[in-house]
Amino acid sequence: MLRSILFLHRWLGVVIGLLMTVWCLSGFVMMYVDYPRLTSAAQMEGLEPLHLPARDIFERIDLADDTPLAAASVEMVAGRPVLRLKPGADTRPAEQMRVTPAAFDLTTAKPLKAMTQREMRLIAENFGKARRIGGDLSTLEQTDMDQWNVQSYRGNAPLYRADFVDDAGTQIYIANQSGEVVQLTTRFQRFWGWLGAVPHWLYPTLLRQNGPLWAQVVIWTSVIGCFLTVTGLWVGIARLRRKRDGSIGSPFRGIWWWHHIFGLFFGILTLTWVASGLLSMNPWGLLDTSGGYAERNQLAGQMRWADVRSALRTLPNLGSETVRVETAPLNSQAFLIATRRDGSAKRLADGELTPLARAELQDALHAQLGPQALEWIDHEDSYYYSHKTPVRLPVWRAVMRNEDRTLLYIDSVTGEVIRGFDSNGRGFRWLHRGFHSLDLPVLRTRPIWDLVVIPLLAMVTLVCATGTWMAWNKVKRDIHRWRRRRRKRRTAATC
Repeated sequence: MLRSILFLHRWLGVVIGLLMTVWCLSGFVMMYVDYPRLTSAAQMEGLEPLHLPARDIFERIDLADDTPLAAASVEMVAGRPVLRLKPGADTRPAEQMRVTPAAFDLTTAKPLKAMTQREMRLIAENFGKARRIGGDLSTLEQTDMDQWNVQSYRGNAPLYRADFVDDAGTQIYIANQSGEVVQLTTRFQRFWGWLGAVPHWLYPTLLRQNGPLWAQVVIWTSVIGCFLTVTGLWVGIARLRRKRDGSIGSPFRGIWWWHHIFGLFFGILTLTWVASGLLSMNPWGLLDTSGGYAERNQLAGQMRWADVRSALRTLPNLGSETVRVETAPLNSQAFLIATRRDGSAKRLADGELTPLARAELQDALHAQLGPQALEWIDHEDSYYYSHKTPVRLPVWRAVMRNEDRTLLYIDSVTGEVIRGFDSNGRGFRWLHRGFHSLDLPVLRTRPIWDLVVIPLLAMVTLVCATGTWMAWNKVKRDIHRWRRRRRKRRTAATC
């Protein structure tokens, strides 16, 4: 049995051990540089100042009053106001259903057409000025799926990439149909992305463009990594020997001793990192979670185009710093949120400033969800905290009366559910982030986290790297012996 396990451990160690070493080395990069993403805040900063259209334009939009909507927003695109819509769940009879356009041009009240080349260039230039990119636009051309738009390509194709002549080497990706900027990268992010996120997530475009295949590759390489680590621990314990002085130690020397001893000490940590990385893929639906999605929809309630149109018609002059107006329904009432470039926002109803009150939120929660507790928090906690991007504070924290005791974090300005955690969601938080990133309350403060994680990751890297080197050398010797025996058998057969 031990010999069979050693054989599997050795041969798997050549390929999977090398991959685990790459995971460790790229993990050092991932501690400080993540995969490039355009956050909603950064996207907001790149918008033009909002110029509201004439109020009667909303009456001319060809939508039935009872058209269900999940969200609506108004912003500028290439110098003109645009209404963006997200359809809601449609319960009307089939004969009354119509396809809801994704956006309307508010200068004509017609569905938004694909951007022209001139409009695409204007969008890129306006975004660059608003974001203070600091360089002229160099090139603007249509692009296929590549390493940095692989997450946003399918939902926004055709995409155009705009390159700026600036010190940071900025590139942005613009959706031709909607005119939205959906991705931004810099030379720094792209360089470290190739050394960090791409190898760590097994994220090359060739593999990642096929989502199901990519998921299975990550899952099964992680499963094999767990097997390799468990068998290594078993073999390491089995190979311990009692010395003449009565102490127990390793019978090996040199690099074999280092791998044996450090593997015993840091093998459990290696296993928790590989296993928690596996859980990040939610294999076989082990930790399926709705993330508060159902509660978010229940709290918002139903919203129809007639409600949105009435709310938009009452908008007052919002000032030159406002860049977007969007709906924030609560208990089926369509409130509006006016957001400025700096991220500050105000809530409006019937054209008047209407801050979210505790009693209003409490009534909506009781009407739709029946919470067990509701409290105002102005600090991070174990589930709502910043992780490479800041979180909005203060927020309302509500605990539901359901079996899962779902935890909701509600924006104190908009009344929107920002994050939700059912029992599986809370388990995922601890089993993945807790073990994989050592994201624990006592360690989260930096530089304490760095001082703990860096040496631990270095030790695990040593275990994986030495194991890979040893496996490769052992496999080479096995192959050499096999070839020698084969030659002897041929010689004997000839004689």
